[in-house]
Amino acid sequence: MPQVFTVAERNLIRSEFMDRYGEAQSLHEGFWLRRWAGGPNAGKPKIKSVVQSMLDRGLVQIVDPGRGIPKARFTPAGIEALRAMAANRKQLPPEEYGHLIEELQQL
Repeated sequence: MPQVFTVAERNLIRSEFMDRYGEAQSLHEGFWLRRWAGGPNAGKPKIKSVVQSMLDRGLVQIVDPGRGIPKARFTPAGIEALRAMAANRKQLPPEEYGHLIEELQQL
């Protein structure tokens, strides 16, 4: 049985993958993370607690190109959890996230 996302995780996923200005973010690309500007973590990806929760459970991995924008990408376990989320129309409404559901079907 696939893991399920928490309410906060589902909210983040819907926010990150919503269709903006006719362009939707791809699951393959993941979603952007910010970098620490200063302090002991300067230059490292800034990981919100909700992303850390998914990271701890093996649902995402952090991809840091060094000079580019770090991203959180879904692991195979995360893709399965997304499929479970997509099966519930209330969690991932197809009229708003059809592009995401279609991409999940192709994976």
